[in-house]
Amino acid sequence: MKTKTKTKTMNPEQQRIAIAKACGWTIDAGDEEHSASVGTPPNAQAGVLGQVPDYLNDLNAMHEAEEKLSLGAVEDFSLYCSWLQTVVEEKEAIPLACWITKATAAQRAEAFLKTYNLWKD
Repeated sequence: MKTKTKTKTMNPEQQRIAIAKACGWTIDAGDEEHSASVGTPPNAQAGVLGQVPDYLNDLNAMHEAEEKLSLGAVEDFSLYCSWLQTVVEEKEAIPLACWITKATAAQRAEAFLKTYNLWKD
């Protein structure tokens, strides 16, 4: 009997790096799966990965990432809202009127990555 191998989803660090890159950071050195990576934020000095915003736990950091969507096409923002609603509804039973206000930073990060087709299952 064959067993299915479950595909590993993105770990939190991979998610942070992918969002940072989408927001203009460059990852200069190291393996993207290890914290030894060095990142350069847009218009700033080089720093360690620990200086990359904690998008999965910080709503302020995700708000800054979401601003990238508002600078892009309206379609990007609409797609993001659709993904965010899907992510929130699959994890919690929240009335439609409340889903966007209840979305966690991690849920917003997942929706952001799916919007830009960066999410890996």
